[in-house]
Amino acid sequence: MDDDFKDEMSGGLVRRVVAFDVGDRRIGLAISDALGYTAQPLFTLHRTGGKSGHRADMKSIGRMLRKHGVVEAVVGNPLYMSGDQSPQAAKAQAFAEELRAEFGITVHLWDERLTTTEAHRHLDEGGHGGRRERKGIIDQVAAVLILQAFLQARASRAAREEP
Repeated sequence: MDDDFKDEMSGGLVRRVVAFDVGDRRIGLAISDALGYTAQPLFTLHRTGGKSGHRADMKSIGRMLRKHGVVEAVVGNPLYMSGDQSPQAAKAQAFAEELRAEFGITVHLWDERLTTTEAHRHLDEGGHGGRRERKGIIDQVAAVLILQAFLQARASRAAREEP
């Protein structure tokens, strides 16, 4: 178990982790519970274009990070099915680097292939069929799926590393 994880566990609560599903028009956000077991949807940030819009987006993200005590983030990395980098993956990677530089937090890139498809399936099963309704929450659901996969992988790794 790495030292950071031990430090997080020492008080019984882990520092919260936030996930970002980054798109050109919207960013879906999800946050972990205080124990680091589950992911919940947080909100969808509707991106405002241009330099001033970008600054406003980063300001909103900074407020959210401070409000929730977030010190670690996961950014969905939308690779092609072949594993090659897509144009959107390059944008997600640039966003991740900006989070690191701007806020000094640890940022992980997470393979998010098929999360949007899975998010649509979850919404279908939940009876959220309307396009307008879906548009407002699909990115949050994708962020929840990204974060839940990350948290489960972290827990599995920690369990394997225990003596």
